[in-house]
Amino acid sequence: MPEELAEQTDVYDVVGIGFGPANLALAIAVAEHNAQAGTQHPVRSLFLERQPRFGWHRGMLIDDATMQVSFLKDLVTLRNPTSDFSFLSYLHSADRLVDFINQKSLFPLRIEFHDYLEWAAARFADEVRYGHDVVEVTPVTVAGTVELLDVTARRADGTTTTVRARNLVFGTGLTPHLPDGVTLSERVWHNRDLLDRVELLQRSTTCPPPVRFAVVGAGQSAAEVTKYLHDTFPHAEVCGVFSRYGYSPSDDSPFANRVFDPAAVDHFYGASPEVKQLIMDYHANTNYSVVDTDLIEELYRRVYQEKVLGTRRLRLLNVSRVVETVETGDGVRATIESLTTHEKTVLDCDVVVYATGYRPADPLRLLGDLSVLCHRDEAGRPDLARDYRVHTDSELRAGLYLQGSTEHSHGISSSLLSTTAVRAGQILDSIRTQIPAQLVSVR
Repeated sequence: MPEELAEQTDVYDVVGIGFGPANLALAIAVAEHNAQAGTQHPVRSLFLERQPRFGWHRGMLIDDATMQVSFLKDLVTLRNPTSDFSFLSYLHSADRLVDFINQKSLFPLRIEFHDYLEWAAARFADEVRYGHDVVEVTPVTVAGTVELLDVTARRADGTTTTVRARNLVFGTGLTPHLPDGVTLSERVWHNRDLLDRVELLQRSTTCPPPVRFAVVGAGQSAAEVTKYLHDTFPHAEVCGVFSRYGYSPSDDSPFANRVFDPAAVDHFYGASPEVKQLIMDYHANTNYSVVDTDLIEELYRRVYQEKVLGTRRLRLLNVSRVVETVETGDGVRATIESLTTHEKTVLDCDVVVYATGYRPADPLRLLGDLSVLCHRDEAGRPDLARDYRVHTDSELRAGLYLQGSTEHSHGISSSLLSTTAVRAGQILDSIRTQIPAQLVSVR
């Protein structure tokens, strides 16, 4: 593209792909930077989000589910404790601050924290384009180097729009994981869609009331789904299926929680591959396939109570796995195999729910042929600087930053809220250092 044409096109300093909590935290950091007195180079930002409105795990906003992270690890507090975008500011605006304090808990309801996120996101209506699904990123070459990037997004009506950026920040989240061969349907769900699916099931005038659910998985979401279905359908049997002997408690002790400290990211990033793996192995039980102790005890209490009363609706098929699911005319026939005896049990279910977690997708897949200029490690994962910028060949000068998909380089907190506020500030600081030079060369 001719240099003079590049100069004539409106350019954003940063375009965020996705507008979940990670890029929302970045939007706040940008707004607070621009509001500072004496700011020489205000940062121009725009965010593109495929959803029609802000939403974060809406399918799991169960009424009594609580956060597993302190409210102080919100969008801003660890970066700027005086920010008016904090969870405490939200509580004050909702006239619930005193009530929350009297509750004596660090962990708000998940639905309340989601309301906080929506409250913060609503203040960026002019900087977010909802219903815009990014489908392509193409280079804009100036004097032989890729200085800018054109980002094309498809609207719900099928039309497209393109914006130009000096830096891209990928905050595209995670992709639901399913075992090989499993296909989602009206009878086979991923827990991501739980509440919407349950609502449809309850509103159906053609389906009889469900009599059996199977929930596959042993983590927090699986335990929450099991409890929720047991509560919501009082005449249905709920079968939990998992390969562990029982639900394992999460390690949320003070010393273990230090693995989520901002400083732990520095330690992890600078460690050798062997030490990185050790840290992940040692502290996997802070986050992966583990359940809050209170929820474990509640589920066990229910199992025992039903055993006493002789009305067993909650069954746990432990040390087992689902080896086959076949949809029938009015349900799903699930074959469960014991890992120890290899005995098979057939369950005729109305619904099978897979609470089998999420996996990162390659955030750079949108770059097309441009991705060959991005450096990767031996496992094919993006090679990142400490400031979350992707290392690239010298001819690609436009910045590429990742929010998520960085666990291999920055540690276990990469996909969690714990370091979101601090990470947003670090990415913004990195972008800001590039803007003056970019202004000279392009603007």
